[in-house]
Amino acid sequence: MTVDRARSDANRCFVCGPGNPIGLRIEFRMDGDRCRASFCPGEDHIGFENMVHGGIIYSVLDDVMANWLFLQGARGHTAKCDIRYRQPVAVGKRIDLEGWLVKRKGPVAILEGIATRASDKKVIADARASFMIVDPGEFLVPVVT
Repeated sequence: MTVDRARSDANRCFVCGPGNPIGLRIEFRMDGDRCRASFCPGEDHIGFENMVHGGIIYSVLDDVMANWLFLQGARGHTAKCDIRYRQPVAVGKRIDLEGWLVKRKGPVAILEGIATRASDKKVIADARASFMIVDPGEFLVPVVT
């Protein structure tokens, strides 16, 4: 599925915006019921000792979940996110991202995301987040009461 990224509210996004000259420019896509992407962190993403900064890992996980909504035609904002870091990852090692919907209750969508090191499939971090849906668009996922 391709998405027109001409939306002014996403074009300069640090993680996925193609119009952000210092951004990561990650391209997200739907694969069945999962949002997926890959990312290879570089020298500008170091936290310490050639390891990727945890804030970068958080940002890409937040965005794989947010882009699940975006690719459904909805727009939402992260309300809460819990992340668990499991493995360090060195700069220059590709990271695979996956996000999916767990449930929707009223204007809140609960999503989960996972980041794995592509070379050995080890989980780097996982997250669970609540998103406030501010524009449901054509978001037709049933509401759970």
